[in-house]
Amino acid sequence: PSNTRDAAQARVRSAPSPATDVARLCVCDLLVAQCDTNCCCDPDCSAEDFALFTACSVPVVTGDSQLCSQKAAVYSLDVEANPPERIFKLIDQVNPSIFCIHATNYKQALYLKSPEIPTAENFDQLLDKFGGATFSAEPDSWNLDTDAQNPPEANETSRYEYGVPVQTEDAFLRLPSPVVSSWCSDANPAGFLVNQATKCIRSVSVEKCDSIQALSMLFYINSSILASVFQVNITVQSIVVQSLNGMRTLLSSSDVLRLPMVLDDLCINAVLGVNYHITHTDTGEIIEAAAAFVLGAISKEALSIEQSFEISFTQENTQPVPLSGNPGYVVGLPVRAGFQPQGYPFPAAFLFASLALSSNKHSQLTILHSTSTQDCLAAQGARAPVLFGYNMISGCKLRITAAMKCQPLAQTLLDVLKGQSFPEFVASFGNSQVQDVLDWVPITQLLISEQMIFHTLQSSCQIPVSLGIEVKWTKYGSLVNPQARIVNVTATITTTTLKQLPPGRERIIPITSSVVFTDISSPAEPSYKAWPTINIKLPFDFFYPFV
Repeated sequence: PSNTRDAAQARVRSAPSPATDVARLCVCDLLVAQCDTNCCCDPDCSAEDFALFTACSVPVVTGDSQLCSQKAAVYSLDVEANPPERIFKLIDQVNPSIFCIHATNYKQALYLKSPEIPTAENFDQLLDKFGGATFSAEPDSWNLDTDAQNPPEANETSRYEYGVPVQTEDAFLRLPSPVVSSWCSDANPAGFLVNQATKCIRSVSVEKCDSIQALSMLFYINSSILASVFQVNITVQSIVVQSLNGMRTLLSSSDVLRLPMVLDDLCINAVLGVNYHITHTDTGEIIEAAAAFVLGAISKEALSIEQSFEISFTQENTQPVPLSGNPGYVVGLPVRAGFQPQGYPFPAAFLFASLALSSNKHSQLTILHSTSTQDCLAAQGARAPVLFGYNMISGCKLRITAAMKCQPLAQTLLDVLKGQSFPEFVASFGNSQVQDVLDWVPITQLLISEQMIFHTLQSSCQIPVSLGIEVKWTKYGSLVNPQARIVNVTATITTTTLKQLPPGRERIIPITSSVVFTDISSPAEPSYKAWPTINIKLPFDFFYPFV
C-alpha cells in the first residue's frame, strides 16, 4: 500500500536519535570536581571561571565522526562582553562522505561486551563456536539473554560515577550535615567516591526519643542501596556504647538492633555517630555496605545533642591507603610517612601514616598534644596529627625530683617527643605509592646539646628537652596548577645536661615539640630577557584624571 511505502521512506529520511549526548562530553575535563583552565565544556567551571579564560582549548565536541548526521557542541568566548562569557551552541553536523553510518541501532556494540570465561561446563560449546578457522559474528547468533551481557538500560543504577548520589529504595543514602546553621539536615546525599565527615546539632526530647527517627539505627540502615539486578543491604559492622561521662565500650555482638528507649529519665541507645563503609568494584558497582554506630545516653536536661557522620569508599581486593593529595599535598591534610623494614626494597605499606612526633596503635604518627594538666608523664597518650602547611608547637612540663633516675627519665621523654617508632621516610607527594622508591624522602636526624642547667656535685646525664621538625617543600609542575612536593625533612633533637638534685629539691623543665613548613620554591623565570627601553617624553596629561 502507498501509505506503508511513504512511512518507510520517511523512516529512511529521518535521522535516528543520537546514542551519545555531545553536550555532556568533555575531553578536556581532567580534574575531578575542579575547573580545568580554558576547558569551556567543563561542568565544574562557573561563570566567574569562564571570565578568566583566554580561549576554548576544545572548541567543537562531536561523537562518532563516521555518522552521516549528528549533533555537535560548539564552544566559544565572547571577549567583548564585560566580563567575558562562554557561548554554547548545539548544531547539526552533516558528514559529506557517501560511506557513512546512518544509525547505530545495534545496542550491544555501544558498550564493552564481557567475554564468556571458559569453564569445564561450557568449554565444548565455545570450542564448537570459535574453534574453527572462521566463526559467525552476526548479532542474531549472539546470546543476548545472559546475565553478563545485559544492555546498559537494564542496570542503569549498577554503575556509579564520581559524585553521583548513592541511590536507595526510597531516595538516596543520607549523610546528615549542617546546611545554613549548625542544625542537622537529612537532605544531604552521599556522593559516590566522595569521602565525607560531618558534625551537626540535633534537637531532642527525652520523653519522645523513641519516636525521633534520627536517633534510631533503623533510620540509617532500613533502605537498601540500588545496584545492578540486586539490592545491597546495609549491614551493622559494629556498635559502640558511650556513657554519660564519655567512656566508650565496644559490644561483642552487633546482630541485635538497639532501639532508643526511655529508662530512668534517660534516653538510651540514641545514635550519636554513624560511619558508613562502601565497597565497590573497579567499574563503579557497589557490592557491599556496612555501618558502624556509636550509641549513647541522653539526660533529661539535654535539649540537643551533637551527631557525627562519616562515609568512606574502598575498591574490592585492594588495601585502602589514605592519600593527602593527588599528586601534590593539600594544605590541611596529614603528611604521609613510613618505615623501611629490613629486607624490604620500599617503605612498608602497613606502616603508612601521618608525619608526626609519635605513633599510636594504628601506626598513625602524631605530635605531642598539650593537655590541661601540662604533665609530660601523663601526656604520652594525647596526640594530634601534623597537617601539611600548618606550623605547630606543643609542649608540657616535667617536674624533676631527687628520686628520679636519669636514664629511664631520658627514655620516657624521648618516647614523649618522638614515639617508640619514629618514621624513616616521608612521601614527597600526597599520592606517593610504596613501590615508587624515589618518591620517598629520608628523614635526617640531628642531635644538639645545650649547656648544663643544674650545677651540683652529683653525676650528670643527657635528657631530651625539645624536638623540632622542619619540612621543606616546593611548588612542582605547571605554573597554572603547581603541586606541593616535599624535598627535605630534618628532625632535630635538643638535649641538655641534667645533674642529680639534692634530696628534697625539685625543678620544672619545659618540654617542647614543633613542626615548621618552609617553602623553598624559586621564583618563576620570565620568558623574556628584558623589557625594551623606550626613551620618550609623555604628555603632561597622559594619565589624566589619575596622578
